[in-house]
Amino acid sequence: MSEIEPTRKPVMEPAEELEHLALAAKISGIETEIVLPKKREILRPQMRLHYLDWGTAGRQPIVFLHGAALNAHTWDVVCLTLRQQYHCYALDQRGHGESAWAEDADYSGDAHRGDLEAFVDHLGLDQFILVGHSMGGFNAYNYAFHHSHRLAALVLVDSGPALLTKSPRRIVDFVTQTAELDSLEEAIQKAVEFNPRRDPRLLRRSLLHNFRQKPSGKWARKTDLRMWQGVHREKDRALLKERFDQAERVNCPTLIVQGSMSDVFTSEDAQKLANDFTNGHFAQVGEAGHTVQGDNPRIFAQILAQFLGKVSRDSTRED
Repeated sequence: MSEIEPTRKPVMEPAEELEHLALAAKISGIETEIVLPKKREILRPQMRLHYLDWGTAGRQPIVFLHGAALNAHTWDVVCLTLRQQYHCYALDQRGHGESAWAEDADYSGDAHRGDLEAFVDHLGLDQFILVGHSMGGFNAYNYAFHHSHRLAALVLVDSGPALLTKSPRRIVDFVTQTAELDSLEEAIQKAVEFNPRRDPRLLRRSLLHNFRQKPSGKWARKTDLRMWQGVHREKDRALLKERFDQAERVNCPTLIVQGSMSDVFTSEDAQKLANDFTNGHFAQVGEAGHTVQGDNPRIFAQILAQFLGKVSRDSTRED
């Protein structure tokens, strides 16, 4: 194991996690049974991947991929909402959360795709639903570009080629400027300043999934920020843009979701991208910025469930 990757001790006791989830659900306006996911890992050559398994066995699987500098817990309320209808998995992608950091600093699209291929094969998934936010949307699309025949549906959340040209500098600056802080209270203050839609009561615990306390007492991000410094980064972005130009190759039903208050992905960006797919659809989530699933998880979960219900009905009619 690399010496620079995050420590692997529980960030909260189970009772604290349950209390946090219950509060998150209440604030989001969701009434459902409050349960904790199972925390699991898979190992592949030079990489350890951590993920959350929300059950329910036998249900159609959904795999959720978070955005850059986030982690699998960004989907907690969404998974809590959908877990009785679907078997939800949320993956900590390499260099994030409780997964390992890449010793060679390889955070290319192909490296992420290799992780996802190994993860899917490990779980034996087929005809599953793949949902990705921002960077996770890039990785989801890259997987779908090569394997759309294995997908029942693809969902990209505030993610598309427009982000490659607009460069969300504000997000990158915020993450790098908060790479190490003196206290958790400072992290909460900075997070609220960056996104006033976030509730400080939730941040006090949710930030524990994104930060770890160092022996010095300072708090450091669990994210490997070398992901933004790779020597092949521009080449990787150009290749991804080229693949987005061939979106018609992805023939599974695809939903493009946009946050109505997003400052990096407009409704025009989203609708244009949806039209590029053979079976593309567009939906907007109100009262949500770029991190749609965190700002308005209830409405996002509703839109996702409605879309997947339509996909299922259309598939039944075709059969």
